[in-house]
Amino acid sequence: MTFETHILEYPLDNLIESVFYFKNFQPDHSIERVVPTGHLFVIFELDGIPRNTFDNKTLQPNATFEQVWISGMHKNYLSISAHQDSEMLVIQFKPNGPHPFLHIPVQQLNNKVIAAQEVLGNEILDLRKAVLEKEVVVEKFKAVETWLYNRFKSSKMAPKELVTIVDKLMIGPYTEHSEIVSLYPKTQKHLIEQFKKYCGLTPKVFHRIFRFNEILQQIHAKQNIAWSQIAYQFGYTDQSHFIKEFKEFSGFNPQEFITAEYNKEQSNFFPLDKKG
Repeated sequence: MTFETHILEYPLDNLIESVFYFKNFQPDHSIERVVPTGHLFVIFELDGIPRNTFDNKTLQPNATFEQVWISGMHKNYLSISAHQDSEMLVIQFKPNGPHPFLHIPVQQLNNKVIAAQEVLGNEILDLRKAVLEKEVVVEKFKAVETWLYNRFKSSKMAPKELVTIVDKLMIGPYTEHSEIVSLYPKTQKHLIEQFKKYCGLTPKVFHRIFRFNEILQQIHAKQNIAWSQIAYQFGYTDQSHFIKEFKEFSGFNPQEFITAEYNKEQSNFFPLDKKG
């Protein structure tokens, strides 16, 4: 499998977490669960294979996506298809990064996966065509980078005081949530409105998602996990609260998660029909 990432420079690096490309992906499953990470994605399929999302309970297909699509900020897990011989290019935005490129309030895309042209017009399909025509991966990246610079509007960047709060929520413990958001110089109502516009979700939901992903990182590849200690360490009121939130974000309770050995998988993608 080929996997490459592209290093961006200012101002793109302040707004985009990663631009990556992969080819010849050979998964051992056909459906996988994606947990929320606090990022919005623009996803290019370069192999002509339609992708599906699935009903989380029945795992029946509920939508099909081709060419380019946007996966907005998600509060809950998402079930998607995985395919043999996949080739894709992905733009992963930072929590406060999408607005200068999408030019619409990010909350309009919450918990949605939609065709990218609905937001970005036919220019995004033209970009996909240009990426397909490039034979060298670095040239594919350059085509995307040029489009990002052309699309970028500095006037739509999140205010510095908002970015400060986002950055603190990403690294601060949830037990300090009230203390962190109190640093915002305006009202809490204004903070929530600004979060929805520039980041999609509310500060509290973002902080819960960041906490959950930190837990996944901590338990990755570990053999023995003391869940009560994890719940206490990450500031849950009790173990039942921890279990409820773990299931809300992943669809599994902690014991199911470990029994299926999902802590040995990638930190955000978990196969649902893995072949033994």
